[in-house]
Amino acid sequence: MKASKKKKIMYIILFILLILVLGVVWFINTPQFGATPTGERLERIKKSPNYRDGSFQNINPTSVMVEGVNYATMMKEFMFDRKQHINPPHKIPSVKTELNSLNPDTDILVWFGHSSYFMQTAGKKFLVDPVLSGSASPFSFGVKAFDGADDYKADDMPEIDYLIITHDHWDHLDYKTIMKLKNRVKKVVCSLGVGAHFEYWGFDTANIIELDWYQLANLDSGFTIQSAPARHFSGRSLKRNQSLWSAFMLRTPSQHIYIGGDGGYDTHFKEIGEKYGPFDLAILEQGQYNEKWRYIHILPSEVLQAAGELRAKRIFPVHNSKFALAYHPWSEPLEQISENIKSTSIKLVTPMIGEPVFMNDSLQVFSNWWESVK
Repeated sequence: MKASKKKKIMYIILFILLILVLGVVWFINTPQFGATPTGERLERIKKSPNYRDGSFQNINPTSVMVEGVNYATMMKEFMFDRKQHINPPHKIPSVKTELNSLNPDTDILVWFGHSSYFMQTAGKKFLVDPVLSGSASPFSFGVKAFDGADDYKADDMPEIDYLIITHDHWDHLDYKTIMKLKNRVKKVVCSLGVGAHFEYWGFDTANIIELDWYQLANLDSGFTIQSAPARHFSGRSLKRNQSLWSAFMLRTPSQHIYIGGDGGYDTHFKEIGEKYGPFDLAILEQGQYNEKWRYIHILPSEVLQAAGELRAKRIFPVHNSKFALAYHPWSEPLEQISENIKSTSIKLVTPMIGEPVFMNDSLQVFSNWWESVK
């Protein structure tokens, strides 16, 4: 091959690579990726005891993968070693509760699958980590919701007093949903740094409450919310841990609720339970786990230990039944916790998507609805 022809091919390859790089740069700067904290927000972050060496840190050293595992191993497992039934074989059952017509005196929780749910208590309406666009990915065709698990949309939501965001991962902070809800949200409560996304998306900074771990905010008469540690990480783009990840402790006139967000097992559960428990209801992730990333997502063998250490009276396992983000059979999380909880005195809350959970009724019984999907 002549030198001139080789040079021409090299230029073509370089041109293609340049186009690809420019395409990636353009894409990750689209609005859905949000913004990195700057200015006064960044200065506040730098003063946080949980921010060191340019990023937020967990209480104890935490890597995404366990020792001896890398991304190549994980991708091989995802492509070739996935278990059967990672997706449900049939449509997920659901109930459509009309949220706009609820009696304001009824204390109720309605789950939308994965970690998205609505709560109404003492007349106030809360919405947690809503992902209602059908996808938990920056690509509309990626990480699609299971058939039947996406019946609730942003248009079904009433006016929300407090939107709570535990962290900024795509399966907890959905740009399309947030923008559709923008004019119906009075206040946003989020982890420190996450407010940069909301400010970039046009939310009034006066209506954004950002909390560092253990900071408390008074919401309304009889209502407080306090951030709490979780063992996880954050990031919507290439750089991780520029915003914080949290659990939240919500006190209402009649309830004390632990909103768990995502995270692996660690010492913080016992510390929180001893200092702030007991909790009437603990909402904990139970799904999309793997032994290879056990530090950042709690395992079935650990979730009831965490609930016990929190001194929870009831546990609601979420982070399941909508998106396949791990390799286990889709129904395994609910099957395991239903069996394991029999050896405890903790009450289990396992509603279908959309089924009302009456927050003051500790005797409410739920069916093993997932068994009908097999």
